[in-house]
Amino acid sequence: QVQLVESGGGLVQPGGSLRLSCVVSGNLLSIDYLAWHRQAPGKQRELVASITSVGSTNAANYAESVKGRFTISRDNPKKTVYLQMNNLQPEDTAIYYCRHGSGVWGQGTQVTVSS
Repeated sequence: QVQLVESGGGLVQPGGSLRLSCVVSGNLLSIDYLAWHRQAPGKQRELVASITSVGSTNAANYAESVKGRFTISRDNPKKTVYLQMNNLQPEDTAIYYCRHGSGVWGQGTQVTVSS
């Protein structure tokens, strides 16, 4: 069974950027599905972005609300998935969680966007 540990959250002003990291311990296959979700106060957890690897190609999908601003990527040798977040807005404030295709979740990292 894998374990996931997120990092990189913090406080940023509107328009700023953050890069989240999720390190996977245990056996990670290059084809494994990895995703970032977020949960804002009082709201349901939602999918932000996901990524799978097919051969040498990564296939990524994004929520409409983050398209063009967020980029998901993975480094399989480092067993790490990233979420680069640009042009952050107050509505991006949430706890961000990493999820593995087996259903395992990380503990989450807080992202707060505020002036």
